[in-house]
Amino acid sequence: MNKAYLEVTMQIPAAARANAGEVYSNYKEPFLRTIPGAESKELLIRKEDVQVLHRFDSRASAESYLKSAMFGVDIVGDIKPYLTAEPEVRIYEYQAP
Repeated sequence: MNKAYLEVTMQIPAAARANAGEVYSNYKEPFLRTIPGAESKELLIRKEDVQVLHRFDSRASAESYLKSAMFGVDIVGDIKPYLTAEPEVRIYEYQAP
């Protein structure tokens, strides 16, 4: 079975990145503990943008997470004040060894 990465790329100004980092920290453990198929969640910061990279046991689990209340209501609601553009969301599949 192919595993999947869910990449969410966000435009967040430098002045708001600490607040956005708190949103990431607040949801990392609940994500790993309660979302079916969740394997990891990492925060990646570049000068250009901020990315959250999620790893799942399958594409179906990643797609299901995008439809969850945790993502669609809780996380999106908390991060929205810090965004300067709509996030880019991508799912990548890969063959696990």
